[in-house]
Amino acid sequence: MTEPLVLREARASRPAGASRLGVTALAVALLAALPAPAAQAEPTPRLKITDNRTEPVFSRADAVLQVVDIETGTDSDEDGSRDTVRMRVLRPKETEAGLKVAAIVEASPYWGGGNDTPFHPVDVAEDGLPPHGRLGPEPGLPGLVSPSSVPFSGYADNYFLPRGYAVAQLDSVGTGGSTGCPTSGGRNETLGAKAAVDWLNGRARGWDPAGRPVAADWSTGDTALMGASYNGTLPTAVATTGVEGLKAIVPIAGISSWYDYYRAGGGVVAPGGYQGEDADVLARSVYSRADQEICGPVLDRLTTRQDRVTGDWNRFWAERDYLKDVRRIRAGVFAVHGGNDWNVKTQHFGQLWEALEEQDVPRKLWLHQAGHNNPMPLRMEEWLRQLHQWFDHWLYGLDNGALDEPAVDVEQADFSWRRQSDWPAPGTRDLTLRLNADGLDALADRPVRQSLTDAGRTVAAQALVAGPDAPNPHRLAYTTAPLSSDLRVNGVPRMSVRASLDGTSPYVTALLVDYGRDTRAIAGTVPDTSEQVCYGEGIPGDTGCAYRTRHRTETADFKIVSRGWLDVRNRHSIARESRVAEGREYRLRWGMQPQEHVFKKGHRLGVVLISTDYDYTLRHPAGTRMTVRTGVSSVTLPVAP
Repeated sequence: MTEPLVLREARASRPAGASRLGVTALAVALLAALPAPAAQAEPTPRLKITDNRTEPVFSRADAVLQVVDIETGTDSDEDGSRDTVRMRVLRPKETEAGLKVAAIVEASPYWGGGNDTPFHPVDVAEDGLPPHGRLGPEPGLPGLVSPSSVPFSGYADNYFLPRGYAVAQLDSVGTGGSTGCPTSGGRNETLGAKAAVDWLNGRARGWDPAGRPVAADWSTGDTALMGASYNGTLPTAVATTGVEGLKAIVPIAGISSWYDYYRAGGGVVAPGGYQGEDADVLARSVYSRADQEICGPVLDRLTTRQDRVTGDWNRFWAERDYLKDVRRIRAGVFAVHGGNDWNVKTQHFGQLWEALEEQDVPRKLWLHQAGHNNPMPLRMEEWLRQLHQWFDHWLYGLDNGALDEPAVDVEQADFSWRRQSDWPAPGTRDLTLRLNADGLDALADRPVRQSLTDAGRTVAAQALVAGPDAPNPHRLAYTTAPLSSDLRVNGVPRMSVRASLDGTSPYVTALLVDYGRDTRAIAGTVPDTSEQVCYGEGIPGDTGCAYRTRHRTETADFKIVSRGWLDVRNRHSIARESRVAEGREYRLRWGMQPQEHVFKKGHRLGVVLISTDYDYTLRHPAGTRMTVRTGVSSVTLPVAP
């Protein structure tokens, strides 16, 4: 082969060393001009799935933090611009290299903190109007507020992120870094949380903190919403929009209709432990966005439209009723509630569970013996197993048997757990007991009239139900004989009473009582510091470990198992009042809160009737006379086999 001319010239005119250097340089240049060999491409990261279960292979410590402001479809602060909601996302670093993951989102009004807010007075004058203005002087934190909440508290990031999930926390409208106004369950709050699902699916615009557009190009679009209390209410709200991409929700102690949180039977009835709270109080409490003035008119309208005077159902409450839209839910629903939750009462899970069945929505239920509590530390390993299984099935499509296991887990009085196919338990039947002059019995005695004088303005129900055999002019107590065997009540106890009222209080209250000395669960849990369980990957400041909790218990002669309220002016409809003639007898029908409770052999089951319920209803002046006709009045109990 003829040697290239340039190389000959270089060799003839340069010293040896220079010639070698020149040849090397030219060779490098020629090689550089040749096509480069194809680089070995790095494989796209993938989930690790073993036995239809995602495995923890991604690092929580190396997770990517992303902050995005998402445009919603509303302008609730009326400033001419659409509201935005701020979301903080933690995702595996591998999402920067092409890994696509599903997201678990917790939407909340709490991440930005809360405000002390005056409650409404509950001692009312004869005309039903507050004697000293609308708002009382004592500030407090409403029942749904969780003052200890901080970003990425809890366990989802430690447990689920290593298994290939993004974990996100969203500031609800009007709170934290979001704009708009809080409205205690209003449509704008629903659409604010829905916007997160839309952004994860490429349907909503988002910006980083510097104002640059940002897309969720790492997201599969498949999303779950989970949380407790208010955070457990928003998942149901969003699911009832039918938004595409929302595959699973886990409403823990969540509200299904806001009317039933602040009202009952046509009357104003407080969440347990928060007398005087209402929708406006809660909204003002969580109003933590930077601009503390712009939402003033919106919050004032809440005070007017919620109507604490009549307590009737109206358009305000209809907007906040999620049950009417259950038919739109496309997500698998894993509901959780505590039988001793008197904040978000058990009616919320009960009516949601029933509506889901009617609409054939895939569903699952945990019913525990605690109160307004997170179930995870009560039964840690089993909770994580079932929750993980639920998310893997709905968000990654794994055929893992999530829908093949019994749908319901119920905690028993002895704190063991029972698994069953439905709730109430299959085979449950109605047992009707008559309120006779001498007690409760399946057979009716000759009707007689018995009366009480209302003292609930100053005396709590706990005191009024004590000592059922002793005379007490402020209550009517009816009990069974000692039970010959255990009696398991599961479902809604229902009252049918012939009664008249003469006085100022419109309330009739029924209390279902378990009489018999025993140690029983009450609301609340206590940590068991003897053992710490590490459930996920820790990072500095967050160990990924937690103490188990056990039930708070009380040894007492009785327990109020359930209660129910009726404003007799609303005996025909919660939406309108009917005239009440003092002293005239009416047929009154109403339900108590659904319950799961075993009345033990040897105990007595009791029904106690009062008027004003000190801890829940408005307190009218004492002295209303309530007269009940026995024999034709009854309680119907759903009794499991």
